[in-house]
Amino acid sequence: MIRVINNDDIEAITSIYNHYINNTVVSFEEELVSIDKMSRRVAQVQALNYPWLVAEENKKIGGYAYADLWHTRSAYKHTVLVTIYLDPGFTGKGWGLKIYKTLFDNLKACEVHTVIAGISLPNPSSVTLHEKMGLKKVAHFSEVGYKFGQWVDVVYWQGQLTQ
Repeated sequence: MIRVINNDDIEAITSIYNHYINNTVVSFEEELVSIDKMSRRVAQVQALNYPWLVAEENKKIGGYAYADLWHTRSAYKHTVLVTIYLDPGFTGKGWGLKIYKTLFDNLKACEVHTVIAGISLPNPSSVTLHEKMGLKKVAHFSEVGYKFGQWVDVVYWQGQLTQ
């Protein structure tokens, strides 16, 4: 099931995100995020009236996706940055597509026109997911992050939700 996040989900999504901080270059954060900090992040997104969704199966949170401001200037109000994280046990099972499709449908209702996603490389599963959602690669920044003793590239993907 895909549904709107609630306070009972914060600990689970924090754990999912901290896995990526500790073990991958998917997130450029290097310090673990506390439950309180994650709760503030969720509240900030919800205050903007953007969706923050979770994927749940058998009462286990398997991932989350949300939209946030692309930029703060008013002319950008119809463009958002989208983010998705899945528990490693939920990857490769179609959850990414399910949660993103629901997120994108919700964003259309919020009058969002353009979605943008940043992906650190290598991350072939994320690239595939964004391509399946119809996003196109629009930028490649070489060696913009440094984590775990290596330089990391970031690519940006973009798609339009409305005509």
